[in-house]
Amino acid sequence: MELRHLRGFVAVAASGSVTAAANDLGLAPASVSEQVRRLEAALGVTLFERTPRGMRLTEPGGVLLARAQGLLDHADEVRRAVTGARRRVRIGALEMLAAAKLPAVIRRLAQRRPDLDVGVESLTRQALLEAVAGGRLDAALLLDLGDRVGGLGFDRPAGMDHLDLDEVRLSLVAAPDGDREPLLVSPPGCSIRLAADQVFGAGTPRRELTSIATAREWSRQGLGAALLPDFALGSDLDTGVLVELESRAPALALRLVWMREREPSLRDVLYALSAV
Repeated sequence: MELRHLRGFVAVAASGSVTAAANDLGLAPASVSEQVRRLEAALGVTLFERTPRGMRLTEPGGVLLARAQGLLDHADEVRRAVTGARRRVRIGALEMLAAAKLPAVIRRLAQRRPDLDVGVESLTRQALLEAVAGGRLDAALLLDLGDRVGGLGFDRPAGMDHLDLDEVRLSLVAAPDGDREPLLVSPPGCSIRLAADQVFGAGTPRRELTSIATAREWSRQGLGAALLPDFALGSDLDTGVLVELESRAPALALRLVWMREREPSLRDVLYALSAV
């Protein structure tokens, strides 16, 4: 087995697609397909079922996936020991968290582990989850609900674990003399949109906008009510530009997620992030 073949295999397993894995790795799809074929030839087993809906792991493929990332992590540890290179940790975040919440997380990690080089990346949630599952990111920061990853209503890769770093309060707001309807919402798949769908259901009149920032501005202009996270409100409630309306909106968890099989190699980083 060659490490580059293992990296290609892990990326395909995470995304379920050779093309998506190739994009993640910065390679041509043909190169990734060849890596998988050579790995299968070296092991003498079939690792994927090729289906019209993508690449699905076989039983031997699942066994390999449970161990492959550990092999890659160990190889990286050996490389650092030999070369003296600094350890690099890669953390991703939803776009709206990258500006509002990620800096504090990075600052905390830098203070507690100044020996690390920390890389950051902003992606949509599905891309984040695939990047973490595929090993391109070590961990990701997102908003969620409940005791398990995906409680807000999105699918998660098997074997994903989490640590809750903070609580994000949601407020239903409108301009003091503005309209209370429609409900101004962000696009489907957005964490705040998923929360709004859970709180208000499908019967509430709504207008779909391009982002949380746009929903905030439209509500400031009196064009409806918006469910907004505390970090998006700024001083609007204190200054009276917006007023809070009654709602049953739950607080969301600011959640760090990672793959369980990678926890041994990430344990010191996770401790640095969780320590008070």
